[in-house]
Amino acid sequence: MATSIWNNIVLVRKTSPLVHNVTNYVVMNNTANALLAVGASPIMAHAHQEIDEMVGLCEAMVINIGTLDEYWVQSMLTTAEKANALKKPFVLDPVGAGATHYRDRTLAKLIALRPTVIRANASEILALAKFNATKTKGVDSTAQSTEAIEAAKVLNQTFGATICISGETDIIISKGQQVRVKNGNSLMTKVTGLGCSATAIIGAFIAVIEDRTAAVTAATALMGVCGEIAAKSAKGPGSLQMLLLDKLYNITEEEFMHHIQLEKI
Repeated sequence: MATSIWNNIVLVRKTSPLVHNVTNYVVMNNTANALLAVGASPIMAHAHQEIDEMVGLCEAMVINIGTLDEYWVQSMLTTAEKANALKKPFVLDPVGAGATHYRDRTLAKLIALRPTVIRANASEILALAKFNATKTKGVDSTAQSTEAIEAAKVLNQTFGATICISGETDIIISKGQQVRVKNGNSLMTKVTGLGCSATAIIGAFIAVIEDRTAAVTAATALMGVCGEIAAKSAKGPGSLQMLLLDKLYNITEEEFMHHIQLEKI
C-alpha cells in the first residue's frame, strides 16, 4: 500500500493539476504555497463573474468556509453546482461547523451538493452529522478523531463523500473501508491553516486519482509524514511552517517509506 501511495505522490508532481480554491483570508497564502510545494497549481478565485469559467479550467475544487459572508457563500454554492454539472471533484472543509447557526445553514446547503471529500477535525465532523453533544470550541477540536468515526460513517452513507477526520491519528472513511494514518506531530496544531493546507492538498490528489480513498490517504500521509520530519528540526511553530513547506517539496521516496505508519481496518 505504501508503494502505491508514493506512486500517487509522484503522479501529482508529474501532472501538476490546477486546483480552484474558494477559501478563507487566513490561509490563502499557506494553502497556495502547500499546493505549489506538492507539485500542483493553485488559483484563488471568488468573483461570481468568473466562477463558471474557472471551474471549467480546473481539475478539482476546494471549498473552505473559514471566513464567511453572503458574497462568498454564493461563490461556494456556485462553484459546487458547476463542479457537479461538469462532473469534477470538490472537497469541502467545514471550518468551525457547529459554532454558529449561519455556519451550519451554509454547510447544510453545501453538503446537499454532495462533495467528493469532506476533511475536518473530529468536532467538525460530529457537528456536521448532528452528533455533537457539547458546544464546539470555534475551529479547534475538543474530541479525538476516533470519537467521530460513527458520525463519519453516517456522513459517508448519507452523502457519498469520502470522509477524512484529522487528528493525532488521521482516519479516512469510505464505503466499507477505513484507513488510519498515524503520522504528524502535535506542534502542527500551533501553526494556523495546516488543516486547511491538508484540504487543499487533498484537492490536488482527487484531481488526478480516481480512487478517492487512495487519493485522500496519499494526501493525508504526505502531510503527516512531512510534518513529522519537519518537526524534528523545528524550534517552534515559525520554523515548522518553513521546514514543512520545504519537506512537502523535497521529500524522497526513501524518507517517505521510512516514516509512513498506516493501518487498514
